[in-house]
Amino acid sequence: MDFNFELENECVKLRPVRRSDFDAFENLTNDQSMWNYFTSDLSDKDVLITWVDEAVDQLKAKKRLALTLIEKKQNRIIGSTSLGNISERDKRIEIGWTWIGREFQGKGFNDEVKYLLLKYCFEELCFERVELKTDVLNTYARQAMLRIGLKEEGILRSHTLMTHGRRRDTIYYRLLKDEWEQLKKQINSR
Repeated sequence: MDFNFELENECVKLRPVRRSDFDAFENLTNDQSMWNYFTSDLSDKDVLITWVDEAVDQLKAKKRLALTLIEKKQNRIIGSTSLGNISERDKRIEIGWTWIGREFQGKGFNDEVKYLLLKYCFEELCFERVELKTDVLNTYARQAMLRIGLKEEGILRSHTLMTHGRRRDTIYYRLLKDEWEQLKKQINSR
């Protein structure tokens, strides 16, 4: 799997995270309420530094492909997402670690990003299964996953340690390769 690629459409561009993205990320992450459902509080500068360093290191180690999201109209960094938990043997991959700056939320960027990644995972990488997961309490993310066309699979209780010591129940979503063509037709007809 290539860990040095870019994806784009007329709206967004995705490219590997760089340490030089830190300043733009810092400007996007300072709202502490954004991190209630995320596993790290990126409004804390030290946590953000560690998060960016780990993203770059995991990219180099080919463990997780952390991507910077760029809004193309004004060429602005708007957030990040990743491909991880990669099993080449099982032809399975996860899209996750996604966050978008507050001012860019609710404008369709997440749908554009997920479409590009799903297309890449199924058509370029030829994976059989793409997984996504979120906090069961994150109704906004859950609605977005269903709106995109993902299928809810189930809840893992007390699955993940969150910021401030809370244990998260994690809900899984998925799309299978044989479901992709139908979903792609639906998306393209919108």
